[in-house]
Amino acid sequence: MPGPAPIRDAATLILLRETPQGPSVLMGRRGARAAFMPSKYVFPGGALDPVDATVPFAAPLPAHHAARFGDKAGPLAACAIRELWEETGQILGRAAHWPDAPRGWRGFARSGHRPDAAALVPVFRAVTPPGQPRRFDARFFLAPAERLASDPDDFARAEDELAHLHWVPLARIGALDLPRITQLALRELCARLDDPDPTRPVPFFHGTMEQNAPF
Repeated sequence: MPGPAPIRDAATLILLRETPQGPSVLMGRRGARAAFMPSKYVFPGGALDPVDATVPFAAPLPAHHAARFGDKAGPLAACAIRELWEETGQILGRAAHWPDAPRGWRGFARSGHRPDAAALVPVFRAVTPPGQPRRFDARFFLAPAERLASDPDDFARAEDELAHLHWVPLARIGALDLPRITQLALRELCARLDDPDPTRPVPFFHGTMEQNAPF
């Protein structure tokens, strides 16, 4: 019998945009045959890649946020930006020459940008409950869509991992098939819209327990 699935570090990026329908977030639907969360609507995100630790930022994660993560701050911020690029084609970066980008980042570099983590705000953390085929220790970052260096409605450069990419008004998001973790992250996002205090604790969901405590 195979042992329990290992827990992998991961990062997710919630992009928030003001639209005529109100505050909206960028989401896509996972494939029906996906091993993890099939057919569910999710934010762009994925597992940390070792190469993410080698990325030179145009601007790093702010120090007061980076302190939450220790030596994982840079890699996790880079992971969130890379996954956003791969799954949506959106660029959270600043114009810069990057001729020696590592494998996995070369497409981003060819866009003429280096990653910009200055606008990322950690808002949620969740560990996949036991019994799932894949488990992640996922850190959710929030960023405003106006910090994108790309057209927020152009998904032509996206890979095919997420389908039906679109901006979902928060007022209508309940109509989508969402994982429980995504629902909890959205709850925290809505709470932050009502209370934008930057010192607000970051909830940590672990298995069946939830703690409102810094991490």
